[in-house]
Amino acid sequence: MSHQLSNNISIHKEMKVLIVLAHAEPKSLTTTLHNITVEELEKLGHEVKPSDLYAMKWKATIDADDFPEFDKKERLDILTESGKAYSQGKLSHDILEEQAKLQWADMVIFQFPMYWFTIPAILKGWFERVYSMEFGCGVG
Repeated sequence: MSHQLSNNISIHKEMKVLIVLAHAEPKSLTTTLHNITVEELEKLGHEVKPSDLYAMKWKATIDADDFPEFDKKERLDILTESGKAYSQGKLSHDILEEQAKLQWADMVIFQFPMYWFTIPAILKGWFERVYSMEFGCGVG
């Protein structure tokens, strides 16, 4: 089955779509477009998982709490600890959930407004925490 999304893009099979939404206002244009996107993709037979960062109360800062096994008396080296925690499956629960969604998805859509010519801090924090060393970040 083929679905035409625009003049140049078509999806030929049912897909699993992760949509990461980063807007604090549920009545915003961005959130409205997000809701329409979910509705239209589902009408076309695609499976959609949204990650509404504000509704999830997503923690935007990466710190020692992201690595439950880390000895907080030691100096924190984010890259080393994130790689170690990822390889041992010992990242914080919220990070593991988002990584599982990325592994599940055939396609990822990021929906957000532009704040000061860049993405919202909460979304940047999502990238920093979810793309840990060895998962979307690093050599190899």
